[in-house]
Amino acid sequence: MFEVLSEKLSNVFRLLGNRGRLTEKDIDDALRQVRLALLEADVNFKVVKDFTTRVRERSIGAEVLESLTPAQQIIKIVNEELIATLGDGQSTLASSSKPPTVAMLVGLQGCGKTTTAAKLALYLKHSGQRPLLVAADNRRPAAIEQLVTLGGQIDIPVHSEDPKVTSKDICTHALDRAKALAATWVIVDTAGRLHIDEAMMAELAQVKKVLRPDEVILVVDAMTGQDAVRVAEEFHSRVGLTGLILTKMDGDARGGAALSIRWVSGVPIKFIGIGERVDAFEPYYPDRLASRILGMGDVLTFIEKAEKTLDEQKAKELQRKVKTASFNLEDFLEQLKAIKKMGPIAQLAEMLPGMSKIASRLPDGAQEEQLKKVEAMILSMTPQERQNPSIIGGSRRRRIAHGSGVKSHDVNQLLNQFQQMQKLMKMGAKGKLPKNLMGMFQ
Repeated sequence: MFEVLSEKLSNVFRLLGNRGRLTEKDIDDALRQVRLALLEADVNFKVVKDFTTRVRERSIGAEVLESLTPAQQIIKIVNEELIATLGDGQSTLASSSKPPTVAMLVGLQGCGKTTTAAKLALYLKHSGQRPLLVAADNRRPAAIEQLVTLGGQIDIPVHSEDPKVTSKDICTHALDRAKALAATWVIVDTAGRLHIDEAMMAELAQVKKVLRPDEVILVVDAMTGQDAVRVAEEFHSRVGLTGLILTKMDGDARGGAALSIRWVSGVPIKFIGIGERVDAFEPYYPDRLASRILGMGDVLTFIEKAEKTLDEQKAKELQRKVKTASFNLEDFLEQLKAIKKMGPIAQLAEMLPGMSKIASRLPDGAQEEQLKKVEAMILSMTPQERQNPSIIGGSRRRRIAHGSGVKSHDVNQLLNQFQQMQKLMKMGAKGKLPKNLMGMFQ
């Protein structure tokens, strides 16, 4: 996620850090590179112009130019303005005072709408709700079958009917069934097209009239970049959106849609899809996404994922250790055993400060091999070395390298990155920027 953009921004910040005191020309040169990086990431040109203008206005002030650490001040400003562009605060789902709450999912064919309906239902189920899925896409029988199958896999009821029944009637019957089941949420998968047309919009208007939804959420493919932004604008003007869900974020190395769509459409992003698995679904937090874009990790999401896979006592202990920066290699080894349950390794690495750069430099599929090497190195350490890595000197490093079948520089890299991660974890867990921001871009 954002691999290309993160790498280019890191290069810009590294150059700034090497200059020491900055002039107005240095800032303009850096922002020219930032502008190019954003445009190459397929970010809307109006968003790029507004973003760089805001950053420049704040960066040429005395607070930055006269600072002893001007580069760090600029990174702080970029982070804050990224958050403002991405949405400036989490946008949660609206809920009805008289259940069930109705969420109507709309979007073009192929955007992942049916799978997203199941993901949203599972998310709500884990939150203590009783969702009912509704297969209202009668134009594509495969969509009905797909939703029924997904509902069976996650043990959530699905209301489906013969494709010959109109979407309007399917939704009417679904609302009656929701009341009979005492469902607290109704999630409706509506029909899409390969492109926006009058027939689709007229049908959606009819369905909306029947459902009177609390949420009208557009599901959009993040990998389509500027097309995603145009689709959001069109749907919002025709059916009135209350939120967005960006799918296939794990495959979007550029990030243009995520950085543009909120600012251009004015519609809040509520969730992101980060993989094919039905649990590969996250609430959208602008501050956490900005942190990932800048390569600073996302410790809070990492903790939340860990809590889902670890027992309660271990999760609390992990959270305590992360927040107090006492997370050691013994703890890391224990996490390696549970890591497969938490999701793809590349995604997890993005969440750990200092680790995202290592993951991005590895070829596809190499992350698992790298973890095996890491595990071998940690297992070759004594318990004392795992608990206190600072005691590992030259002779110990050579012994660990020999015992794990790696080279000494592999051990050095592991220890250096882990030391950086320890320093940053406490700040990340509190949602604060580390004092030495330049350390992220060396």
